[in-house]
Amino acid sequence: MNQKPHAVCIPFPAQGHIIPMLNLAKLLHHRGFHITFVNTEYNHSRLLRSRGPSSLDGLPSFRFLTIPDGLPPSDADATQDIAALGHSTQKFCLPYFQELLERLNEESATSGSPLVSCMVSDGGMTFTLDAGEAIGVPVVLFSVISACANMGFVQCPNLVDKGLLPLKDVSYLTNGFLDTVIDWIPGMRNIRLRDLPSYIRTTDPNDPILNFCLAQLAGVKRASALILNTFDRLEHEVLDALKAIFPAIYTLGPLHLLVEQQSDNDTEPIGSNLWKEELGCIEWLDLKQPGSVVYVNFGSITVLSPLQLVEFAWGLANSGQTFLWVIRPDMVVGDKAILPPEFLATTKERSLLASWCPQERVLSHQAIGGFLTHSGWNSTIESIAAGVPMVCWPFFGEHYTHCRYSCEEWGIGMEIDGNVKREEVERQVRELMEGERGKEMKRKAMEWKEMAREATCPSGSSFLNLDELINKVLLSPRRD
Repeated sequence: MNQKPHAVCIPFPAQGHIIPMLNLAKLLHHRGFHITFVNTEYNHSRLLRSRGPSSLDGLPSFRFLTIPDGLPPSDADATQDIAALGHSTQKFCLPYFQELLERLNEESATSGSPLVSCMVSDGGMTFTLDAGEAIGVPVVLFSVISACANMGFVQCPNLVDKGLLPLKDVSYLTNGFLDTVIDWIPGMRNIRLRDLPSYIRTTDPNDPILNFCLAQLAGVKRASALILNTFDRLEHEVLDALKAIFPAIYTLGPLHLLVEQQSDNDTEPIGSNLWKEELGCIEWLDLKQPGSVVYVNFGSITVLSPLQLVEFAWGLANSGQTFLWVIRPDMVVGDKAILPPEFLATTKERSLLASWCPQERVLSHQAIGGFLTHSGWNSTIESIAAGVPMVCWPFFGEHYTHCRYSCEEWGIGMEIDGNVKREEVERQVRELMEGERGKEMKRKAMEWKEMAREATCPSGSSFLNLDELINKVLLSPRRD
């Protein structure tokens, strides 16, 4: 009997990784795969809290299972420390994951569910490569950041060899050294040190996050293929250069546009938000004029100081624009997000504050005219797909690379300096919504939106790449 292929999908346990992995899992399910989606126990319980106790019951052919993350138990409803998570998953998760795979394959004998035939693993969970080799199935890594950010990581060993890393001392963070132009990275132009992922900004050769990234990078060469949530025309130069290093790269983005075209009604209700979505924001947007609202969201990891929160608040207030601002419960350092009462009084007629929202729906809403963002990759690619220009305030990691490309290469962004000043926020938000530069960015954003649609239509590059990934890699026979 011909069994269905069975893909085990495992994201790195953070919101920005779960969202695109779930989209990819839905696409594979639509193409006939049996799916086992593996969250950590901590995130599984957060999903149940945010989406309801039966939200992860799944389907017979789309199941949710869990493994521990190796960190001490916690009931907090917040993003875990990324450095601690990276260390913990790398150190502790492999035996739990192998045990889960054994259980799935044993069940196959009794329940008739298919044997595990392939794995799609987050690029930050490369212990899965050992597990895949042990049972003889292909493991495809999914890097949830852009091609340009991946190239930045790939260059870390060269930066060390050339004496640019680690930094000599902390003064190098402020003395202009980060403005050094790196002119030797293949496929990248006019990149400065400050535009590369910020994990390089360390004086410690044993920096845990930098070393975690380098360890994961080493794993990529063992994978059967690498998936990126981007499209060829957006990053063609850097993609060509990356393919010279990792030949089997499949660009499948924007993934959420592929899902819109080819997902099942069965999997549509399955969601991935770890915070409860406030759907009232869509009804509020329905009452607004087209292109009149600034959407403000700094993602799932960014934390602000109380002072930064206040500067953003008054910048938005003084811009005179209507805005929808997502403020997570854990967004302010060591504190609840307290906004000045005068700010709330001044803006109550033209603002809505929410703790979380369905971002893809918000960005594609006709009322949205601009996006104040931290430049995470999900936010950036969703903004491109919706034709929405951005004001960028990168927070950490690869946000700096995405910001640089949005502003300099794609022409759809403006950058706010890290030291947030209300006057600068006011000026840029006003320019985004009313100024000549804002209009030009909107025109470019609409061109990219059209190219994103083309890439994901049935004859488009991302659509065809998904076919090829499935037929060439994921359906290749088991090596028992």
